[in-house]
Amino acid sequence: MMKKRMMAAMLAGAMVLSMTACGNSGNTGNTGSSDNAAGSTATKEEAPAADAGQDAPAAEPAASAGPVELVVTTTFAGEDTNAQNYKDAVKDWEAKTGNSIVDTSATADETFKARVATDFETGSEPDVLFFFNGADSNSFIEAGKVVPIDEIRAEYPDYASNMNDDLIPASLVDGKRYAVPANGIWEAMFVNMEVLEAAGVAKPGADYTMDQFKADCEKIKAAGYAPIAAALGNIPHYWWEFAIFNNQSPATHLEIPENAGDEIGQTWVAGMNDIKELYELGYFPENTLSATDDETFAMFTEGKAAFLLDGSWKVGGIVGACQSDPNDPATLDVEKLDKFDVTYVPGKGDRKATDLIGGLTSGYFITRKAWDDPEKRAAAVDFVQHMTSDELVPKFAQHGASALKNAPDVDPAQFNILQVKAMDMMAGATSLTGVMQDIFSGDCRVSTFDGMPEIVTGRVAAEDAVAEGLEIYHNQ
Repeated sequence: MMKKRMMAAMLAGAMVLSMTACGNSGNTGNTGSSDNAAGSTATKEEAPAADAGQDAPAAEPAASAGPVELVVTTTFAGEDTNAQNYKDAVKDWEAKTGNSIVDTSATADETFKARVATDFETGSEPDVLFFFNGADSNSFIEAGKVVPIDEIRAEYPDYASNMNDDLIPASLVDGKRYAVPANGIWEAMFVNMEVLEAAGVAKPGADYTMDQFKADCEKIKAAGYAPIAAALGNIPHYWWEFAIFNNQSPATHLEIPENAGDEIGQTWVAGMNDIKELYELGYFPENTLSATDDETFAMFTEGKAAFLLDGSWKVGGIVGACQSDPNDPATLDVEKLDKFDVTYVPGKGDRKATDLIGGLTSGYFITRKAWDDPEKRAAAVDFVQHMTSDELVPKFAQHGASALKNAPDVDPAQFNILQVKAMDMMAGATSLTGVMQDIFSGDCRVSTFDGMPEIVTGRVAAEDAVAEGLEIYHNQ
């Protein structure tokens, strides 16, 4: 079995290409002690300037006069694989520093994103935020409410010095880096092998095509199962992304069309119509337009649906569904978990099945609110350094990717069977392209996200829905 270092190196190379493509797209998208803290001043004086081309010298964040309480918001909640890792890491930091964390983390969905945006607008933002570094963070970066990594390094030279800066995505607003990543993501297709075997369908491989996929879905449907677990009326995100990607290539996926009629715009329209075709063929659950994502996910884990298009974070949800107690890893039913696998999303045209969506899409921001608070500045820096240390990042990256300069070897024996399968799947990936919906975010997605039921039922033409979203994008 390959070591984690080998996989990280492969993904790092893929992500450099991915982020370069994103940066060249030309799209800006939307979507302590005192004021001169004594401890902070000492840090400045004791840390000599680094020579050009050399790593900055270590500088430990200065301790505050007394215990500090930080408000921290992350996406490590709910079914996220790292929810427990996050709780454990926070507990360790609190024990080590005597400080405390007020945790306001929540599952990463559109409601959560809207809540974060509102918090910044109303001055209720947290001190530290683990959040998306694409267009979803544009508004509070434009408002100057988070601190660039380079500004933090001017006072704390060792901040994020264990990371490869080339792999830390730059903001779409000003090209500066703000968010220190802990783990990367990928999106692929989970498989319930028990359902496939009952329908006489083989596990999809690296050369899997949409034509083969539709043929398999027909067999699965005939056997009495739902081929695809998806709630198109609630979370159409992953099918939206890959359906568009299937009409493009990794080289063009991150380009936003000028309008629905241009060459790239037509690939978006074709993608929406591809989803409509799958709906008309009856490959989604009967209640796909009214069901919640939780309900269709339960269909998948309970053996009522065959395929689930989702992200690396869903591994934790599947593992939890295989435990008699979702909160106790010791209750894992290993045999049940072994019935699940993860493979490539069927390809079409110039996109190979092994061309995946993913990258280092999130990271830790320190807010200006915390930075300007003499009691919280050092604590916030220390907290982020703790959460993104060489020791903790591999625990969070697991079967994903990281930006560490020196990724330590990790024995696959410490992972569960689904995580190992995910590592094997990722080892065969031929490219990793950034998440386009992170650029095309906010109100411009409503016509094709919230409007997916109207598109697939034919009440709204795909071209009109795409045109509406693009008009909002280009005029906001």
